[in-house]
Amino acid sequence: MKNKYSFLVVIALVFIVSNSSIAQNSSWAVPEYTKGIKNPFAGNSSATKEGKEIYEQMCVLCHGLTGKGNGEAGLSLDQKPANFLYIKDIPYETDGEIFWKLTVGKPPMSSYDELLTEDQRWKLVNYIRELNKKK
Repeated sequence: MKNKYSFLVVIALVFIVSNSSIAQNSSWAVPEYTKGIKNPFAGNSSATKEGKEIYEQMCVLCHGLTGKGNGEAGLSLDQKPANFLYIKDIPYETDGEIFWKLTVGKPPMSSYDELLTEDQRWKLVNYIRELNKKK
């Protein structure tokens, strides 16, 4: 009987880990021109701090407080929100590519083009980079 429970726990863990990594591995192609778009707030620590505040207001429900993709609203989604600590592409993406993703969105994530100003989205790019560094 104990072996059955151990087996079920192992299967459940495999399912949970593989399911959460699917959201991280799905490709999200961006237009080539986005690679050259420069972040007007790159390296600006006060903009990054403002990005954290924006994140805590707009993103934490799905992506979680620490960016692991485990926010309360995100748990109910079929496609889980990105785990910013796990995404290996972030260090290789330009700020312009991340900005474009925030602007356009990809279901279930909505576009933030009309919800956030351009400056707010750039500041959010800074904070997402900070989250990815906390691996």
